[in-house]
Amino acid sequence: MKAIYLTGFMGSGKTTIAEKLSFELAVPAIDTDDHVEEVTGKAIQDIFSSEGEEAFRKYESQSLETLPNKNVIISTGGGIILKEQNREYMRKHGTVIYLHCEPEEILKRLEGDSSRPLLAGDNKQVKVQSIFSERLPLYREAHFEIDTTNRSVSEIANEIQGIIG
Repeated sequence: MKAIYLTGFMGSGKTTIAEKLSFELAVPAIDTDDHVEEVTGKAIQDIFSSEGEEAFRKYESQSLETLPNKNVIISTGGGIILKEQNREYMRKHGTVIYLHCEPEEILKRLEGDSSRPLLAGDNKQVKVQSIFSERLPLYREAHFEIDTTNRSVSEIANEIQGIIG
């Protein structure tokens, strides 16, 4: 099985779905954000505050290319699609599935979550809508798109298993 790359906005369900698929398909799930933290020895929030977003994006790209690309589910950071090289790499080495979630639902899911550097401060609704709109065309370059809004983890995992056969 080629790698399955789950892309989507923060809060779309990438990590949760990856864990469910990992269990059901008996393959490992790897989260690119966790991998970056492991390799750098720094929390993502600390990388953003001390080195900036550009440095984080560089670590993210390096991490992506060191991960296995067979028999694995990879949940990606929401912004991994910002770099064309990352989108191309994932399309070439696996099946890319964009987990779409409506911005209103994302805001509900992220309520009280202070671990998202891009949403720090006020006006979360404006920030989510702005970042979401900017990234949407890039997410849609995936091989497949699945709407996760108001759907259960099991429903989504079953749909993905139907896609990958």
